[in-house]
Amino acid sequence: MSNRILALLLVFSAVGHAKDSARPNVIFVLADDLGYADLGCQGAKDIRTPNLDRLAEEGTRFTSFYVAQAVCTASRASLLSGCYPNRVGLQGALNHTSKNGIHPNEWLLSEMFKDRGYATACIGKWHLGTVSALNPLRHGFDQWLGIPYSNDNSKYHPVLAAEMPALPLYDGDAVVESDPDQSQFTRRFTERAVSFIESHAKRPFFLYLPQVMPHVPIFASEEFRGQSQRGLYGDVVEELDWSVGQILATLERLDLVENTMVIFSSDNGPFLSYGDHAGSAGVFREGKLTCFEGGVRVPLIVRWPGHVPAKRVSDEPFMAIDWLPTLAEIVGGKGPSRKIDGVSAKPLLLSEAGARPVHDALAFYAGEELHAVRSGIYKLHFPHPYLTTAGEPGHGGKPSNWGKGTPRAITDSSMDAIASRHGQKVAHLDLMLIDLEADPGETTNVAAAHPEIVERLTRMGDAFRADLGDSLTGAKGTGRREAGKE
Repeated sequence: MSNRILALLLVFSAVGHAKDSARPNVIFVLADDLGYADLGCQGAKDIRTPNLDRLAEEGTRFTSFYVAQAVCTASRASLLSGCYPNRVGLQGALNHTSKNGIHPNEWLLSEMFKDRGYATACIGKWHLGTVSALNPLRHGFDQWLGIPYSNDNSKYHPVLAAEMPALPLYDGDAVVESDPDQSQFTRRFTERAVSFIESHAKRPFFLYLPQVMPHVPIFASEEFRGQSQRGLYGDVVEELDWSVGQILATLERLDLVENTMVIFSSDNGPFLSYGDHAGSAGVFREGKLTCFEGGVRVPLIVRWPGHVPAKRVSDEPFMAIDWLPTLAEIVGGKGPSRKIDGVSAKPLLLSEAGARPVHDALAFYAGEELHAVRSGIYKLHFPHPYLTTAGEPGHGGKPSNWGKGTPRAITDSSMDAIASRHGQKVAHLDLMLIDLEADPGETTNVAAAHPEIVERLTRMGDAFRADLGDSLTGAKGTGRREAGKE
């Protein structure tokens, strides 16, 4: 072989390697109902999370990261579709009776990766459709091991167990177990995740790992039970931290650290009504099912050595709707043909010079109701009802006010029904402008001092109503699409 030919081969080899390095592996670990302040790096004193703390040291911790709705299905729909859940018709949470889910025409994060040549896997809770035509294998995932909806839709439901069928565990299209041992969920899903990484170490892969825990009912495996200072809830979070540690160790063993982006977050804030079986939102107000910061602001840690800065903390707001366009830009994937709401946060993620705010405004819906808009440091709550803990928080897996009143059926999705099932009450908030920089706990209304800001954010809210609707004002929204159906 001549020296000229050998040189050309080396050039082509280098180009091929450069292309591979421009397509990082992506691992997205999503906890369920994890509180903002449940990690050591987020201020927890009684829960040990050394692996997640290390991830934060080696990457960036984003302290103003939001989900689009503070409830399971809506949050996941927005993460994977790049849309506010109201645009894709998936507000709230599906259950075992649901016949709808994410529409086949929506272009999901998984489909973007698969189109780009990635191996893809969903391991854990799907919650975007219970029927076969709407499961992960029909939406760009090569593999699926997990459950189709929340783990409380089972004999362990804290209030309505008598209504529940056996919880199915799927491996691909087949139900392989009914009512599996939930104390083994974190371990089993971690083992499958490690196996997937090992099997695809030679090609780009996207691993979506939506863990079941710490959604009630909570379970830890025998190795972790009784080990934390925070009771069973702490045990469960420490096992999730162990899971992240197993994944990081696997990447090290296979020499994949440098070319793998690891993302850790939660689908919404803590379910405070469950007291000692729920997490902490720290300084933030309320939790799951609300549009206060405790419900919609969640942990986010991202590590990608050499690209995402280490030991960095960023307070710039962005939202789960931004992941699809961000990752599509990073890996060179194509975007959806339909309108989405997310925009690429790549300049923020990689701390590029001149990075600008990702959004002028973010909307926060509870179901069909527009509750709030954030722009810059200001957040405007429109008058709205909201759920709050009634009386003393729950204990031992039961919600607040357990046993007082008759819980409403799980098929009833009204706010009153949700309140009755989870020991909550419906309260009302008047128009309230918050300076989140000075008042992250959302306690002080500064509307009277800033009428021009109220007016500006009100106009932003009107634009969201015109596009996505708002049942509080009767706005229908012209930009909404149908959910998928059986």
